[in-house]
Amino acid sequence: MTTKYSRRTILRNAASGGAALAMGANSAAFAQAQSAPQLPNIVFILADDMGHADISCNGRRDFVTPIIDRIAAQGARFTQAYANSPVCVAIITGRYQVRLPVGLEEPIAPITKPDIGLPPEHPTLPSLLNKVGYGTALVGKWHLGNLPDFGPLKSGYDHFFGYRSGAVDYFRHVNTGGKPDLWDGDHPVEQAGYLTTMFGDRAVKVIEEYAQGGRPFLLSLHFSAPHWPWEGPDDEAESGRLGGHNLRDYDGGSRETYRKMILALDEQVGRVLEALEDHGLSRNTIVIFTSDNGGERFADTWPFNGRKTELLEGGLRIPALISWPARIKAGLVSEQVTANMDWLPTLLAAAGTEPDPAYPTDGMNLLPQLADGAAPVERRLFWRYKSQWQRAARIGDWKYLKILDNTFLFNVVDDPMERANLKERHKDTYEHVVAEWNAWNATMLPETATSFTENNRSREWVDRPGANPVTLDPDPELR
Repeated sequence: MTTKYSRRTILRNAASGGAALAMGANSAAFAQAQSAPQLPNIVFILADDMGHADISCNGRRDFVTPIIDRIAAQGARFTQAYANSPVCVAIITGRYQVRLPVGLEEPIAPITKPDIGLPPEHPTLPSLLNKVGYGTALVGKWHLGNLPDFGPLKSGYDHFFGYRSGAVDYFRHVNTGGKPDLWDGDHPVEQAGYLTTMFGDRAVKVIEEYAQGGRPFLLSLHFSAPHWPWEGPDDEAESGRLGGHNLRDYDGGSRETYRKMILALDEQVGRVLEALEDHGLSRNTIVIFTSDNGGERFADTWPFNGRKTELLEGGLRIPALISWPARIKAGLVSEQVTANMDWLPTLLAAAGTEPDPAYPTDGMNLLPQLADGAAPVERRLFWRYKSQWQRAARIGDWKYLKILDNTFLFNVVDDPMERANLKERHKDTYEHVVAEWNAWNATMLPETATSFTENNRSREWVDRPGANPVTLDPDPELR
């Protein structure tokens, strides 16, 4: 059938495979949830390497994403949303990633030591929600450490279906080393299909089973799209050409392939929204759509420059949409500066709980701006990326940026393309923002010579002339 959420016929009850979710109805946490029916469900949808303007409500110029746009129309859209890093996120902890050794990896790579990952004892969004009665499931990407020491089931998720590495082939489901990387819980599985559709299948099943159990839930839906390899739903031949190797696909892809990848993602988001409506959950479900970092090869980062692995705005600015009909008025456009680490305190507040005081959040609760009409507040956000010795800070409208030995001060509201270097005209401001960055950095873990980092090299990127492969050396000024 054709629904208002889909551009073509979709199967509502597509086969998803795997075992049914155990609802745990006899647990104390579930009993608590039963007595608090007002708790909202949460569906957190994460795209991988999506540019700020890769959705039409943010300005995509050559195609439309009607389903994703619907989230903004029914709720709110942030115009100044940032990733916490140009390659990874702080969503699950609500804290700057460089507080942890795993956050020094940019990102986790084959050379990363096996004892590095998200410590199971560290509180997370799913573990904190679990304590107040939520069921929790992750469908999609993990990439925060490998078995046997790390994994979604060790960090607060009750259920997991997806992959553990940074990228997999959409049809073969193998990682960059050519090894199978599809899991149901802690068990490897083989299942045919296009990965974006498979994640939509499982997400719909998760919603159906939690709806039947009557338990509030967090569904983290971490799509691989539109991350490389460049394979749309009809591109199995490209998967065959790559043969499970060379997944970075430097000689493949096109704007048309990228369009098909995003529209396939858009369709699966539609199936998720439809499942919520079918089970009467739409009004009291928080739906978030965002990206882990800025765009990559075929992404639209307009009006910004830069891309993934860079602290220019294009590497950091991301789409960020939220709907919650029970609390957030439709059509809100928020100028509040926000970062990925803000989602944890926001969602915990929506669920009537708080971060663990032993692990205070670095983010802010956005509910006053979203639901109560509060005015935007000034933010102080900081970044550090080892490749090219990059550092950045955003304080008010001002942004400090360092790349190698070059330093800049921009007013990114007036100059979002980061063209006019104002550090000489506004020396006092420049020195103040730099001092703030240094004070912040002193509270973080130091860079190490063993942590991985990657960059956009001129060998693969024609618009990065002279960009050489990075060493693993920290910025000498930070030693």
